[in-house]
Amino acid sequence: MARLFGTDGVRGLANKDVTAELALQLSVAVAHELGSSGTSYGGRRAAAVVGRDPRASGEFLSAAVMAGFASAGVDVLDAGVLPTPAIAYLTARMNAEMGAVLSASHNAMPDNGIKFFAEGGHKLADAIEDAITERLNNDWERPTGVGVGRIRPFPQGADFYMEHLLDSVPGRLDGLHVVIDAAHGAASHVGPEVFRRAGATVDTIGGDPDGLNINDGYGSTHMGLLQQAVVDRGADLGFAFDGDADRCLAVDADGNSIDGDQIMAVLAVDMRERGTLANNTLVATVMSNLGLLQAMDREGIEVVQTAVGDRYVLEAMRAQGHTLGGEQSGHVIMLDHGTTGDGVLTALAIARRVRAAGRPLSELAAVMTRLPQVLVNVKGVDKSKVDGDEVVQADVAAVSAELDGSGRVLLRKSGTEPLVRVMVEADTAERAQQYADRLAAVVQSRLAL
Repeated sequence: MARLFGTDGVRGLANKDVTAELALQLSVAVAHELGSSGTSYGGRRAAAVVGRDPRASGEFLSAAVMAGFASAGVDVLDAGVLPTPAIAYLTARMNAEMGAVLSASHNAMPDNGIKFFAEGGHKLADAIEDAITERLNNDWERPTGVGVGRIRPFPQGADFYMEHLLDSVPGRLDGLHVVIDAAHGAASHVGPEVFRRAGATVDTIGGDPDGLNINDGYGSTHMGLLQQAVVDRGADLGFAFDGDADRCLAVDADGNSIDGDQIMAVLAVDMRERGTLANNTLVATVMSNLGLLQAMDREGIEVVQTAVGDRYVLEAMRAQGHTLGGEQSGHVIMLDHGTTGDGVLTALAIARRVRAAGRPLSELAAVMTRLPQVLVNVKGVDKSKVDGDEVVQADVAAVSAELDGSGRVLLRKSGTEPLVRVMVEADTAERAQQYADRLAAVVQSRLAL
């Protein structure tokens, strides 16, 4: 049977895959798994913080999650529309045993998902997710009378979160002109507002959610409108969030897109100079551009690489005591200030660096040069054989030798499809495409189903 939890919670088509019934059952199971201590904070019963992004289905799904928690005897703070990292932070701040976010991140509006946090605002370990799944159909004793949980509105959560952001990134942004693309998502209010509170001049696009327009042509997966807005309005820089604002990409004053690798490079150098880059180390995934690795080597900063997925980055950071990590997609984790990727925090940190250095983002981002990267998806193949096929591996070795340090090759198996991803980086786009096509042809011929 397919695993219910994916790499970032439970996600699918709202009201078909992700239903009110499933949301209620999951929250009951989470309450039993995470709230069993229930008296760890001054004898009170367990508590949960719940938030969502603005998509329409989040209205009924959040109601179902809160109903499940309350029916299991958990008190609920309803934070309303807030970014995923805000709910993680508030779960910790309010000493709640659990938190939940209704969001499908950068997915289109018809999808939705449920992410749960444990005590301290931490994502759930695989073993905890499996234990929750096993509890779904268990019989349980329902509390009655004063034993049922209470659901309270928690509007002050937004201010608590913004205060946390401004405390985490001290320093004024007066004189800086910023464009924010909020993707009509969860950061539509707090994203622009926190920049205004920091003193920046703020223009907003994609900041009018109606429940149906989240990620529709705006946000970190659609950078064109932000690039144009920054240039047209003469802004110093711009930032694009995704639907739940746990990722951030940037745009410099010339309208050039700045990806997550470049953002991490800028922040790593900044944190090293300020003495906050623990172990002088950045954590990134194997999909980060070779240009990032080369730049960090020049700067004397070590890079630890993990499997693809921000949860693996976070695991390595927590296990080894590192303070900065992330992905090319814009998930950036600053562990001193949060337990998950936080797009608004990332944007503030970049803006503070620009303001403090008195240098444009384009100049700061030039610390690394992105090598041309080509990704080819080879479909309809037996992905299980890719690591053991001698011909495929011989050709990978041959291409790597021909690149001779000026690029690299990576073959990745899809986690959900009969598909192998061939990624090649080289000193020119033409060479990268040539080698990617060559390797894709070998994979197709050798592993075709």
